Amino acid sequence: MKRREFLVNAARGLASVWVASKVSGDSAAWADNQQPLPQKFNAHDTVTLGATGIKTSRLAMGTGTHGFSKSSDQVRLGTAPLTALLLNGYENGLRFFDTADSYGSHPYVASALKQIPRDKVVVMTKSDTRDPAGMKADLDRYRRELGTDYIDIVLMHCMMEGDWTTRYRGTMDVLSEAKEKGILRAHGCSCHTLEALRAAAASPWVDVDLVRMNPVGAYMDSDPETVAQVIKEMRASGKGIVGMKILGQGKLRHRPSEALHYALSLGLLDAFTIGAASKDEQMDLIGRIAAA
Repeated sequence: MKRREFLVNAARGLASVWVASKVSGDSAAWADNQQPLPQKFNAHDTVTLGATGIKTSRLAMGTGTHGFSKSSDQVRLGTAPLTALLLNGYENGLRFFDTADSYGSHPYVASALKQIPRDKVVVMTKSDTRDPAGMKADLDRYRRELGTDYIDIVLMHCMMEGDWTTRYRGTMDVLSEAKEKGILRAHGCSCHTLEALRAAAASPWVDVDLVRMNPVGAYMDSDPETVAQVIKEMRASGKGIVGMKILGQGKLRHRPSEALHYALSLGLLDAFTIGAASKDEQMDLIGRIAAA
């Protein structure tokens, strides 16, 4: 296992004890304080990701639940079932495919892309690579694996260092050049520490940020209020904000309607990604967003 992967998994393990107590202790409070939403929301709503000009659906189809080492809950379904799941989402208005190299889901997304118009969906993927040469190789390989000439959004995956925007400037430059050439439409990051999140907020290079947000702080960079303040800074500078860990990586699986209500009520997330593992789960999510 890579050192970074080990550190991330270790951090998740240490957090799990805290999360369990946090969910049981705070969930009643945030649920009781929910207010009616100011407008009607749907999973298929067309949203624009910050100042990128990229338009897509409010709900992204995640393919990386418990994803690492080239596998995830979705990948373990197999090619035909996962392809069918993505196509079912497309037929129900979902236009946002969320994938990553570490999930191993590129070929499955490619299978779905063969059956729908490429320009009708947004594909977001992520790279764990930190060196320029590796990123160049990743971009070529990703396009081959996805079966597409371009990728809508490429993120530097799982940023943890507070100085990442200077430490990895060379790799960021590779993505900038690829954007200029039309190989990708936007670049950004996913963050896994508060320091990295704050660095992303301060960086004009970040077009899109994948942020962890749920009402009980499960698997987040800090408490929800602190993270929300950083996201406000991101929005003010025109960054596209895509939420993840909306259901707290399963910690809120028994209270999905309340968690979705919270995400929609923030007014901070342009879109959010959730990985369903079946058509029934996917349709349930779509229905709950509409009912919120």
